[in-house]
Amino acid sequence: MVNIMKHPLKISALVLALAGVVAAGADAKANWEKYCKGCHGVEGKGDTKLGQKFECRDYSDAKVQATLTDEKMFKSIKDGLTKGGEVQMKPYSDKLTDQEIKDLVAFIRKLKK
Repeated sequence: MVNIMKHPLKISALVLALAGVVAAGADAKANWEKYCKGCHGVEGKGDTKLGQKFECRDYSDAKVQATLTDEKMFKSIKDGLTKGGEVQMKPYSDKLTDQEIKDLVAFIRKLKK
């Protein structure tokens, strides 16, 4: 049996890493609520008035998520989306860091039912 008290630096590093993961998840949820839920809804179904107007996809649907790569979602959030010259989603590169966008993509993946 390994005595964990003999490895305080390893334990500290692990605790800090886990805290970072939890904080990133909390930040992603806060960013979703601040920037995304108005159109995509709380559960990512796109069932809001704006979501229906802009034909938002249902991110809780596994089939919808299977059509999207993380890279495509990242680019859509960062650079925005247009359809027929009309802005469907504005870019968030001025509001979110690349890491926050990556965390948001991971959050969206967790919406899948």
